[in-house]
Amino acid sequence: MPQIPEKVQELTVGQLAARSGAAVSALHFYESKGLISSRRTSGNQRRFSRDALRRVAFVRAAQRVGIPLATIREALAELPEERTPTEEDWARLSRSWRSELDERIKQLNRLRDHLTDCIGCGCLSLETCVLSNPDDAFGERRSGSRLLVERRGPATNGAQPNRADGGGEAPCCGE
Repeated sequence: MPQIPEKVQELTVGQLAARSGAAVSALHFYESKGLISSRRTSGNQRRFSRDALRRVAFVRAAQRVGIPLATIREALAELPEERTPTEEDWARLSRSWRSELDERIKQLNRLRDHLTDCIGCGCLSLETCVLSNPDDAFGERRSGSRLLVERRGPATNGAQPNRADGGGEAPCCGE
């Protein structure tokens, strides 16, 4: 990792990228989202204060654990302008994000468990498959996968039912 002399108080975008490990395009994106800021030189080049290194590290650490950028921006907005996030800031924010992360972990565990069931069955039933169509209101009234829109009365466009026996749905999951 390239060292930047202590006397240098501002970094170019290339220096910030080299020191932080973030791509230049990511730094431009972070800046466009208000996560970091720069000033412009008379030649219209970006210059970042040294504390941008800690802010980028803060953003990347929060992203790694799954915190959305909007939430990270809100957290950074609570800090005084251009203040470097401290260890205390991180501890406070990580406590507040913990329940959100715990809930996401529970959801991922449920998805993982249902994925095995779904692959074993192969039906992708709207009634029993939480992966193919979660929270489906139509699935509460009728079971099985649907390839056609539910119709009332005879088909008017010449479409045929999707089952050989004339029914509109294929049996699924032991129905």
